[in-house]
Amino acid sequence: MTSSRPYLVRALYEWIVDNDYTPHLLVNADYVGVRVPDGFASDGQIVLNVAPSAVRQLQMDNQAISFEGRFGGVPHSLHVPSAAIMAIYARENGQGMVFEVEPTPPDDETPSDEASAGTGTASRPTSGGRPSLKVVK
Repeated sequence: MTSSRPYLVRALYEWIVDNDYTPHLLVNADYVGVRVPDGFASDGQIVLNVAPSAVRQLQMDNQAISFEGRFGGVPHSLHVPSAAIMAIYARENGQGMVFEVEPTPPDDETPSDEASAGTGTASRPTSGGRPSLKVVK
């Protein structure tokens, strides 16, 4: 079964924008495939303003969210796999949803012969703890 995360993120994004609030994503910046500007993540996490007025070419599908945004006035192309999204919320009131942390997949996502035969167990590194949100005023 496919993950419900990308569907929920898209629905909450639309709900937040429809209510004239500012959608923010909390992202695991250390997750494999995340492409965000260097130096803006803190403790392996980054908060991204994904309001229509803040981004260009926003694409949200079941695999990832990608868009162009500015950091310090410099344009960057960002790519966030759906599994790396830890939360989506409205900046103004904090309403939204926090997701369970998904383990980072191994660098080589090709299953080994043993794992594909069903005789072994695939090991995945686990992340250290639950996500946390910080109120920034």
